[in-house]
Amino acid sequence: MVNKTNIDDTVSLVIPVRNEDMFIENCIKSVLKQDYPLDKIEALLIDGLSDDQTQAIIKNYNQEYPSTIKYFENPMKTVPYAMNIGIKNANGHYIIRLDGHAQYPNNYISRCIATLKNTGADNVGGLLETRGSGTIGRAYAKVLSSIFGVGNASFRINASSGYVDTVPFGAFERKTFDKYGLYDERLTRRQDYELNYRIRKNGGRIFLDSDLKLIYHCRSTISGILEQSYQKGKWNIITAKLCLGTMSLRHLIPFIFVLSLILLPILSVFMPLFKWLLITELTLYLLLNITFTLKLADGFKEAVMIFLLYPLNHLAYGIGSIAGLKHNPKKAIIEDLENYPS
Repeated sequence: MVNKTNIDDTVSLVIPVRNEDMFIENCIKSVLKQDYPLDKIEALLIDGLSDDQTQAIIKNYNQEYPSTIKYFENPMKTVPYAMNIGIKNANGHYIIRLDGHAQYPNNYISRCIATLKNTGADNVGGLLETRGSGTIGRAYAKVLSSIFGVGNASFRINASSGYVDTVPFGAFERKTFDKYGLYDERLTRRQDYELNYRIRKNGGRIFLDSDLKLIYHCRSTISGILEQSYQKGKWNIITAKLCLGTMSLRHLIPFIFVLSLILLPILSVFMPLFKWLLITELTLYLLLNITFTLKLADGFKEAVMIFLLYPLNHLAYGIGSIAGLKHNPKKAIIEDLENYPS
């Protein structure tokens, strides 16, 4: 599929960051090691007022590579604002969104551009190889790479190349944003899903290239995992309220699961049938949990952690979705702008 890249094609990499001092240097190094001509690349790092060493690290690289590594501030902190700042200041014919929490193979840019050219898709992306540090992080990486953990999210479960509903991050021709619009700044999270939905709704196509792979570093603490899952669940519902049709059924399964754990015990007081439905549901969940845990785990300690992380992830996600039901979208946006986490 890959053809020789036209070196006249300029590329703008837009990288939203906030408090990424543990990962941002490796991300920048992977940009500088690309097989694509460095004089055709600009990397716009959009910092959401980090209070760690992220800003200092970026500025050091900016001094060493001023024409390639560029620094911008994002006073609104959140990703859609960062992306729109980057797109508006980008000079490239191609715009590729990167994530400061990730590392990229040396052919990432050239592969993205070749896939865009060969497929004619409006957005292309690849597969996430999720990695974590420590016992918790390594176990959670496996949870995020399994069907039981994330459903049929193709970019997480090593799906084959083809047209899909969404891809991680994304690579675009600049004209794509002229045609479909910029990122929706109301969406503190889930803005990628909304953009991809808008592209598909208006006749565009999104392509997953299974030979395009990147390494993503997941959360590695229980508190971080629970907070992230909760926020994902909450913003699934808020996004669905703001942008009808954006979220798919798989995003609602944890919500339905948690809701059933609340409603079935109450209904069983009035009808015994609901008690048996609850028992059946919990039994199936337990069997699936055991099956996937045994399939993925390396050793007893990791098996225990995976076994616990599945329900913790699902429950936090589902509880977040329930919380999203009662949130006024405008109020939720203001709260997240004021208290946006790292």
